[in-house]
Amino acid sequence: MFRLSLQRRLLGVTMLTALVALLVALGAMVAYDLRAYHEGWVADLTSQAELIGHSTAPALEFDDVKVASENLALLRLQPKIKAAAIYGQGGEVFASYAAVGADGALPARAEQPGVRHADRDLLVVQPILQNGHEIGRIYLRAEYALYDRVLNYLGIAVLVTLAALGVALLLSMRLQRAVVQPILAISDVAQDVMQRQDYSRRALKATHDEVGVLADSFNGMLGEIERRSHEVLRLNEELEARVKERTAQLESSNEELRLATAAAEKANRAKSEFLSSMSHELRTPLNAIIGFGQLLGSDIGNARPERRQEFAEHIVGAGKHLLTLINEILNLARIESGHVELSLEPVLLDEVLAECRQMIEPMASQRGIATQFASGGNLVALADRMRLKQVLLNLVSNAIKYNRPNGSVRVSCDPLGPQLVRLSVQDTGQGLQPEQLEALFQPFNRLGQEAGPEQGTGIGLVVTQRLVELMGGQIGVQSSPGLGSVFWVDLRASDIPALTRAETDWSDLSDLAMPRDGEAPATVLYVEDNPASLKLVEELLKGHGGLRLLFATDGHAGVEMARAERPDVILMDNNMPRMSGREAQALLKLDPRTAHIPIIALTANAMPDAAAAGLAAGFFRYLTKPLDVAQLMEALDSALKVARDRL
Repeated sequence: MFRLSLQRRLLGVTMLTALVALLVALGAMVAYDLRAYHEGWVADLTSQAELIGHSTAPALEFDDVKVASENLALLRLQPKIKAAAIYGQGGEVFASYAAVGADGALPARAEQPGVRHADRDLLVVQPILQNGHEIGRIYLRAEYALYDRVLNYLGIAVLVTLAALGVALLLSMRLQRAVVQPILAISDVAQDVMQRQDYSRRALKATHDEVGVLADSFNGMLGEIERRSHEVLRLNEELEARVKERTAQLESSNEELRLATAAAEKANRAKSEFLSSMSHELRTPLNAIIGFGQLLGSDIGNARPERRQEFAEHIVGAGKHLLTLINEILNLARIESGHVELSLEPVLLDEVLAECRQMIEPMASQRGIATQFASGGNLVALADRMRLKQVLLNLVSNAIKYNRPNGSVRVSCDPLGPQLVRLSVQDTGQGLQPEQLEALFQPFNRLGQEAGPEQGTGIGLVVTQRLVELMGGQIGVQSSPGLGSVFWVDLRASDIPALTRAETDWSDLSDLAMPRDGEAPATVLYVEDNPASLKLVEELLKGHGGLRLLFATDGHAGVEMARAERPDVILMDNNMPRMSGREAQALLKLDPRTAHIPIIALTANAMPDAAAAGLAAGFFRYLTKPLDVAQLMEALDSALKVARDRL
């Protein structure tokens, strides 16, 4: 009876001890991991919501749905996020995002801030603050994998428990060989282990009966405890490493959030400074207009006529300055919003310099400033001809206005290797201080010249910089106080496309080359501001006795010539001074006298949407530069046939 009872007790104690130890260890591990997963995922989503809220606050404040949507679109890098939305101050949806393949259903109105669960998803709602006031809310809906994680852990726990119990059962079966062993020896070892916490001690197995099995079980238990202790230590080290990693990630997220906040604050300050400066600049000429206008409207019947004339001149001068300011603000706004169309093509710099010199010399002579335009040496730049002329005129006019009396201005262009060409404008003015150079390209910053004799808006250099960058170039300045300044513009170098008579195939143009009996030669009007392009088309069509070629150098002149000459076909460039080709084409289509004339676009804007828009607007063909001779001749032949059929 004693032998049977002892076997059962040994078996029960062994199995129960192994089971309890295993369940406690597994339970602690699983609970800690699930808690860490939940807290980490909530922290990650909360940080992500705060980051998106800070980066989207300016867009929400200025009602810029596009920027807000682009910020939300970055969540595609987070595959666990199913949907997101930004709600306005009134609770309506401002911008939204839905992951591909996910349920994109969003609440119709903004919910209360907080974190909650719904349909095995985690929902995070955070307020969007601007200057301490709530201007909206950010909503994130993400996959919450905690339930699947619990099921996986339960499956693993069951398997581990069954395996451990199986091992314990096998050990217990072997312990039944020797039950009797000196109990006191085992007790002494147990007491010593408890006192010293030295789990490396083992009990001596004196017999092979139940007591011997008890000794083996005791020793096995000590070994298991020692192994589990080492395992727990290892798990603690791993947990500490994971905590450090999560802490580092959180610090990194906080740093990114801090940088994003700083960038948003900087942008907000720049916007406030711009609006403040713009308000000041607009009020200055308005003050003169209103003030002198009130003087003219008051009782000045006894005032001399020259006095009233002086008031009127002040009003006109302030009005012109206000108009210049508004135009430059609108130019800057168009550039910043991307509404400026450029036609990048090879431009011969000698021709641009000659045109600028002709336009600037009266201003320089009036102020007693000597100008020198060096030869460009047949250098060619890839640029928009009209915008390049605008850049040079702005730089040269500034060099003249802020020069010293009887000073000089030198304009030159030089190659910078095979890929770049540099245009330089050098003056003999007072030069710029280092702090002035840092603020040179800021809007409304006239570098301390507000009280000077020269009027200006402080926007010209900003517009110049944006235009140069849009043409793929760079602008810079070198200046020394008292020695003058040198402004330089670097553009990509190019070559004027050469064309020889042998390259043109006239075999398919017999109908085009020769007019029919009794018919006058067909008239072709080419509207183009680039002399190189004019020369190229002139050479292409020079061999045709059946064509009469006319030229116009801007859109306005082209419209007037088309109305006067009634050509059979019009070749139209797009980007030209005074009036663009698109605007000229629209005017000709509205005029009954010219609406029937086929108009072929010859432009450097080769974007597919531009071509589609041009054809939809009514162009007969849309050809891009550099020109393909065969395409040009085919389009011209087709246009002339259409013109003849209408006669």
